[in-house]
Amino acid sequence: MGLRPLYRKLALRRLGVFSIFLAPSRLRAFARSTELGLVLAAAVVGVVSGWTVTAMSMIAQGMHQMIFGLEAGERLSTIVTTNTTTLFIAPIFGGALMGLVLLVLTRYCKRPMVDPIEANALHGGRLSLNDSLIVAAQNLISNGFGASVGLEAGYTQLASGLASKIGLSLKLRRSDLRILVGCGAAGAIAAAFNAPLTGSFYAFELIIGSYTILSLAPVIVSALIANVVAKALSGDHFVIDIGQFGAVVPADYLPAMLLGIFCALAGILLMKGVSFVEEMARKSFIPPALRPLLGGAIVGLLALVTPQVLSGGHGALHLNLDTTTTIAALVGLLLLKSLASAISIGSGFRGGLFFGSLFMGALLGKLFAYSAPYIFAHATLTPVIYAVVGMSALAVSVIGGPLTMTFLALEITGDFPITVLVLAAVTAASLTVRHTFGYSFATWRFHLRGESIRSAHDVGWIRNLTVNKLMRSDVRTAPIEQTIRAFCRDFPLGSTQRVIIVDDTGKYAGMVLVPEAHAGLTENADEDLPIAGLIKYRNEYLQPQMNAKQAAAIFDKTESEALAVVNDLVERRVIGLLTESHLLRRYSEELDRQRRDVSGEI
Repeated sequence: MGLRPLYRKLALRRLGVFSIFLAPSRLRAFARSTELGLVLAAAVVGVVSGWTVTAMSMIAQGMHQMIFGLEAGERLSTIVTTNTTTLFIAPIFGGALMGLVLLVLTRYCKRPMVDPIEANALHGGRLSLNDSLIVAAQNLISNGFGASVGLEAGYTQLASGLASKIGLSLKLRRSDLRILVGCGAAGAIAAAFNAPLTGSFYAFELIIGSYTILSLAPVIVSALIANVVAKALSGDHFVIDIGQFGAVVPADYLPAMLLGIFCALAGILLMKGVSFVEEMARKSFIPPALRPLLGGAIVGLLALVTPQVLSGGHGALHLNLDTTTTIAALVGLLLLKSLASAISIGSGFRGGLFFGSLFMGALLGKLFAYSAPYIFAHATLTPVIYAVVGMSALAVSVIGGPLTMTFLALEITGDFPITVLVLAAVTAASLTVRHTFGYSFATWRFHLRGESIRSAHDVGWIRNLTVNKLMRSDVRTAPIEQTIRAFCRDFPLGSTQRVIIVDDTGKYAGMVLVPEAHAGLTENADEDLPIAGLIKYRNEYLQPQMNAKQAAAIFDKTESEALAVVNDLVERRVIGLLTESHLLRRYSEELDRQRRDVSGEI
C-alpha cells in the first residue's frame, strides 16, 4: 500500500466516517448565516421525522401481525384470540432477544447511550446516530413482541439523532444544533399523534428547554411538515378519536383540578414502581441478559388475563373510551397495565411511558367519573371528558410539559373550553409533582444514574467551565511551622495578597492573608509565634473538576474572596488558586455569549 492511500485511510479513521458526508461549503454557510437557512434545515428534518415515525410504526405493526396473527388494521392491545400460547410465549421470545442485544452491547459498548434531553443539556445537541439506531431497534423489538412500552421513545431518539447528524453536516453552531435536535423530536411527536402543536411544545418544554423567537419558526415548520408527511404515508393511522363529549361549566374546574392531583400521585407511584423493579433486578442474582426474559414471562402471564396490557395501548385506549366498563374492571386494568409497564421497563425492555401514561390516565379519569357526581353535585362533566383530563394530567406527571399535554387535548378534541379545563388540571398535576417529587420520568432516571439534569437547559457549557480551566497555577506557599517574623520577611506587603500554607507532608493546611500577618507582626510582642495561628479556610478548598456553579456555591458558603485548589481529597496537594472575582467575571462572560448565541447576534 502506498503512502497516499494509507494516509487517506488514517485520516478518514481519525475524522470519522460521517465527515465525508459534510454538506457543501455554500450550503453550510447559508444554514449558519441566516435564519431562513435554519428553517430550511428544519423542513428537511420534518420530512425525515415523518418518514421515521411512519416506518417504525409500520415495522411494529407488521411484527404484531406476523407474531400475534393480527388482521390488517387491528391493534395488538385489542386482540381477540383463543391462542393463549402466543400471548404468553411472544413476550418471552422478545425478552430473550433483548437479552442477547444487551449482552452484545455490554461487551462492545461501554458508555451509556445519550437521549435527546441529555444531548441538549450536556453535549450541545451532539447525538450519536449509531446509539439512536440501536435504541430504535431495541424499542421495535420490545414493542413488536408485546412488551408494555410505547414507540415514542424510539421515534424521538431516531428523529433527533438524524437531525443532529444533519446539523453536524452543516456545522451549525451549538445553539442552532440544539434547536435542530428539538425539531427532530417535534416532528416525531407531531407525526406520532397527528398533533403539530403538541410536537412543537414537546420540543420547547422537554428537548430545547426554552422558547425563543429564533426557535419558533424551525420547530413549527418541522412539526407541520412531519405531520403532513405521516398523514400522506399512513392516513389516519395516528389519530386519537375520543368520540362524543359534553359541555364544560365553571363548576367543573374543581373536580378537574382534584383529578389532576390524583393523577400526579399516581404518576409518582408509577415512576417509583419502575425504579423499584430496576433496583430489585440489580440486587437479584439474575444476570442482566436474563432479566428481560423473566420480565417477558411476567408480561405474558398478565396478557393471559387481558391483552390490553400489551404494547403501548392504542387500541385499548379507544376501546375503553368507546365502551362503558365496571369499576372493578377499570381498577383491575389500571393495576395490570401499571404493573406490566413497570416490569417491562424495569426488566430491561426499551421504550417509554408516553402513550402508556395517556392510557392509564384515561382509565383513572373514567374511574374518577363514577364518584364525582356524588361529591360535586353541580359538575356536568361526562366520563369521556374526565378521561381526557386524566390522560393529560397523568401524562404531564410522568413526561412533563404542561403546555404540551394541554395542546394535545386541544388537538384531540378541538374544543377550547375543554382545553382550558385540561390546563387547570395539568397545572395542578405539575405543581404537585414538582413540590412532592421534583422529577419527570426522564429526569428521575438521570437522578438514579447520578446526573443532576433537571431539564434540557444547556448546562454543558457550565460543566466545561471548570475550576481547572479558571485557576491560576502560580501560587505562593509557606510551611506551617514558619514563624510570623520569617513569613513577613519572605512575603513583604505588596508582594502578594495571600499565601497557601502546607504541612510537613505537603498537604494543604490553610491560607494566610499577608496584610493580616504584617498586622500581627506589629501587634505581637513575641515575633516568633508560628504562622499557624493566622490560618484561615483550613477545610475549605476547591477541586479541579468542579464547575463554575459549584465553585460559586462554595465561595458563597465560605464568604471568601479566594480559595486554594487541591488535586483530590486524599493527597490535598495544592495545584492552584481561584479568586471569586475572576470566577464570576468568566461565568458572566460565558453566560452573555450563550445569550448572544440564542438571540442570533453572533
